Amino acid sequence: MRKLIESTFVTMDGVISDPHVWGPPYWDEEHNAYSAKLLFDADALLLGRETYEGFAEAWPSRSGDPYTDRINSLPKHVASTTLKEADAWNGSLIQGDVAEAVAELKRRPGQSILKFGTGSLDRTLIEHGLVDEFHFWVFPVIAGGGDRLLDGLDVTHLELLETTRFTSGIVVHTYGPKA
Repeated sequence: MRKLIESTFVTMDGVISDPHVWGPPYWDEEHNAYSAKLLFDADALLLGRETYEGFAEAWPSRSGDPYTDRINSLPKHVASTTLKEADAWNGSLIQGDVAEAVAELKRRPGQSILKFGTGSLDRTLIEHGLVDEFHFWVFPVIAGGGDRLLDGLDVTHLELLETTRFTSGIVVHTYGPKA
């Protein structure tokens, strides 16, 4: 069975919105290598509407390096209750029950499924026990305001699987569901 891996950037004060504003000073070779490993260990992306729309606007115009070419070529499974189609940027709209569709994706043979962006889709995935690993990239910055990590979720206990520390001060905490 394939793993579903959530990769999320978060500030010291729990903010996940606008990482393009507070993240760039920390994006270095260690960051790039860790990102590349996650991406190249996956053969599909799972995205919510907002992340899909933002990524589909930014990524397709880029090319020429292995990471960009990989992210552009991967199939994107998009969960949305408002989109009518998601056929741009190698996307396909998940039809019907999202939890059932994601469970079916996980049963198919292949590499991991990588999920970027944190929002309402996560509530569904967590409630149905579909996330196998969370990679919370904690950046050494205080944003002071914005959308918070997994706001509104019921108490969910996790088990620490691994911690990766970068010279820049980023610490990636890898968690799995607590058994």
